[in-house]
Amino acid sequence: MTGLKVINPGMYTLIQDSGRQGFHNIGITTGGPFDSYSFGWANKLCNNLESAACLEILVGGLVLKSTIATQIAITGADVTIKINNQSVDGWCTHNISAGDQISIGYATAGCRSYLAVAGGIQCPLIFGSASTVKREKLGGLHKNGQALAQGDLLPCNASQENTTRTVAERYRPQFDNDIAEIRVILGYQHNQFEPDQLNHFFDNDYTISQQSDRMGYRLEGSAIEFSHNNMISEGICLGAIQITTDGQPIILLCDRQTIGGYPKLGSVFSPDIAKLAQLMPGRKIRFKTIDLKQAQNLLQQSAQSII
Repeated sequence: MTGLKVINPGMYTLIQDSGRQGFHNIGITTGGPFDSYSFGWANKLCNNLESAACLEILVGGLVLKSTIATQIAITGADVTIKINNQSVDGWCTHNISAGDQISIGYATAGCRSYLAVAGGIQCPLIFGSASTVKREKLGGLHKNGQALAQGDLLPCNASQENTTRTVAERYRPQFDNDIAEIRVILGYQHNQFEPDQLNHFFDNDYTISQQSDRMGYRLEGSAIEFSHNNMISEGICLGAIQITTDGQPIILLCDRQTIGGYPKLGSVFSPDIAKLAQLMPGRKIRFKTIDLKQAQNLLQQSAQSII
C-alpha cells in the first residue's frame, strides 16, 4: 500500500470528507469538516471532488512522509508548513515526491487546518462516508472513529498533477483575537422566549467553555431564562442554538446528536460555522441577528464572487 505515512499524528488529526448524509432517521450524525470553507478550498486546489477525504488537523504538530509522487494543499489556520524542512506557503498547491516529509507546525491564529491530496485519501466508507466521528465509533482509517496514530499509512494514489493553484488573498479568512461576531437566524421557537431574554442573549458576550468539541460548543455567560417545559424532542440542524436547563447556550455542531428537546433560539448562519471552527475554548463570541432573506442574499453573493 502506498500513500502518506504518519510520523507524528499531532494533537488531534481526523479524516473528514463531506459527511454522512441521510442517516439521521437511524440516529447517525453527519460528521464532516468543521470548517467547510477551508476544507472546500483544499479540495478545489487539488482539483478533487468537493466530497474527497482530507485531513482535519487540530492546532498542529502533524508530520507525514510520502511514499508517492503527488500534489497537496493546506488551508485553514495560520501554521508553519515545511516540506523537507523548507518553509512553504499555505492556500496553494505543492508537488510532492516519494520520500518527502511534510510538517505542519502549531497554529498561531485559528486552530484547524486542512490537508488535501490529489485524488483524496482512499479510506473505506461507512454509511457512504469516511468521516471520523469518535462518539459513534464510525469512520476514519480503521473504521472505528479514532484519530490518526503514529505509523498509520493513509492510502493515496500517485498523481502527475503539477498545475500550480493559489487561493487569492481576498478569499482567505483573516484570524484575529477580537470578540467574534456570530450571525444567527431566529427559529420558530424564538417567540417562546420573553423579549427581554432575547435581548439579553444578543446584548451579552459569551465564552467558549472547555467542555466544547466537534459535537457542540458549550458557552458560558449570562443565563437565559425559559419557562416552557415538556418540549417534544425533534431533529437538530447544524448550528442550532439550544438553551440548557442552567440557562447556558450550546451550539450544536458537526458531530451533534440527531434529536434534542431543549428550546432553540435559532441557528448560526452557515458561513459562521467555519468561523466558530477556528475558535479555541476561552475565546469570546457575540451574537447578531440576521433574517432569512439577508442570509440567502449573502450566500448568493458569496457564491457568485468565487465563480
